[in-house]
Amino acid sequence: MTGLAPSSPPVRVLLVDDQALVRSGFRIILESEPDIEVVGEAETGVQAIALAASLTPDVICMDVEMPEMNGIDASRAILQAEGTLPAVLVLTTFGHDEYLFDALAAGVSGFLLKTSRAEQLIEAVRVVAAGGSLLGPEVTGAVLARVRNAEAPEATEVPAASASPDDTLESAMATAGLTPRERAVLLLLAEGRTNAEIAGELFLGEATVKTHVSNVLQKLEVRDRLQAVVWAHTRT
Repeated sequence: MTGLAPSSPPVRVLLVDDQALVRSGFRIILESEPDIEVVGEAETGVQAIALAASLTPDVICMDVEMPEMNGIDASRAILQAEGTLPAVLVLTTFGHDEYLFDALAAGVSGFLLKTSRAEQLIEAVRVVAAGGSLLGPEVTGAVLARVRNAEAPEATEVPAASASPDDTLESAMATAGLTPRERAVLLLLAEGRTNAEIAGELFLGEATVKTHVSNVLQKLEVRDRLQAVVWAHTRT
């Protein structure tokens, strides 16, 4: 996998999980990349708060269900502190909607299931470290359903004739000025694909995909990948 430029400092990661074997597995995966460094481990939410303050990591990989204090409460406490704050990436065995929305409300930048592939974890750490947001494809649907319900019109009248969802999205992408390649990238983003997966699907280099994603975000006037996914799905 392609990492950051050699001159860039590594992304400093704090691992938080009450299972030592899980932490060891994450450490092995992340430290296989030259641009990522694991700087500490915690097994409780209380320890996570203390280490976040003393180690000042760039990213915290946070479990949810732990003794003393759960990961969501710990994330909330960490992200409400003063000073430079880390990005929090929640990693959990459970995809319960309440965990997901509580975590997002607490201000976390990403949410992945522990069943995600190694490359998904690595890319998620890089994305949130760079200030972006990322949800695993398994949980993206829950967010989109919540957004759609929140934005659903109260009126019950249905137009006599309306464009198909595909036509609506295509029209919106054309209006936004997306090129054919950028449209293809957005559609794959909407499926929860990583940059590496998009690169493989479209036969592009990952650096090229990153450029296309950046262009998509700029043209759609959205902050991050998650907002781009919501943009696409609310126009279908």
